[in-house]
Amino acid sequence: MLNKLEDLLNYLEVERIDKYLFIGRSPEKPRRIFGGQVLSQALNAAIRTVEGDRIAHSMHGYFLRGGDPSRQIVYEVDPIRDGKSFATRRVVATQDGKAIFNTSVSFHIEEEGLEHQITMPDVPPPEELETDREHWERTGQQQGDYEPPRVPSIERRMIDRRDNKNPVPDKPRQHTWFKVNEKLSDELTLHQTLLAYISDVSLLGTALRPHPYTGASKAIQLASLDHGLWFHRPFRVDEYLLYTMDSPTAYGSRGFSRGNFYNREGALIASTTQESLMRLRDDD
Repeated sequence: MLNKLEDLLNYLEVERIDKYLFIGRSPEKPRRIFGGQVLSQALNAAIRTVEGDRIAHSMHGYFLRGGDPSRQIVYEVDPIRDGKSFATRRVVATQDGKAIFNTSVSFHIEEEGLEHQITMPDVPPPEELETDREHWERTGQQQGDYEPPRVPSIERRMIDRRDNKNPVPDKPRQHTWFKVNEKLSDELTLHQTLLAYISDVSLLGTALRPHPYTGASKAIQLASLDHGLWFHRPFRVDEYLLYTMDSPTAYGSRGFSRGNFYNREGALIASTTQESLMRLRDDD
């Protein structure tokens, strides 16, 4: 049970058993390992094999099998390339000798260069919105056990919440403020690891918004298929970040979602994409 942020960080910090070999462990719930956990553990393993002046700027991963929380995860890092300014690592996560996830992570030294970005959407500030806990206590509407274990130290404040009991089709977009409620160190890699974990929350749900289903619906089979994550600028997850998401399309039982992360000053600090399985179940 993840009762506090320290518990979560202990899971996301994988155990090193050799230069390029790491072991990850999971909380008992959910019944299938949360994809954000595998993302962040793989990133944590890759980061620890790269020289300190290289900063992770992108990762691209595929979820291959559902993970069993009762078994350890072995992360094997392949040091594909160490160049003058870039480095690349490939990470394969396995359980019982079978791959459950693989990813490539690219690292880059800090450089000066051209800058531009799109503008942050105009949304209500977090202080005007309910936290998840306040909403659930007021309405009694839990999200269901498909979501990652609740960590009280991670606070979310959603804009335009859906009614999970009677979901009405809506536009394929949503916005969420979040932050970690405990002060963290200045170590950027720690903030990146936590952002990777959080980036897998709500993306799939965004692709469901035009349809009368949520992650708690029994009539649909849901799973993350792949995940892309880009880190653009330094940031802190112990300060409010806005996660804006949309879903341009769904077809062939697959939904496509994308997201951007902004800090309160409006700087675009990270972006993400995901394709997910959204398969209607046979009535039989």
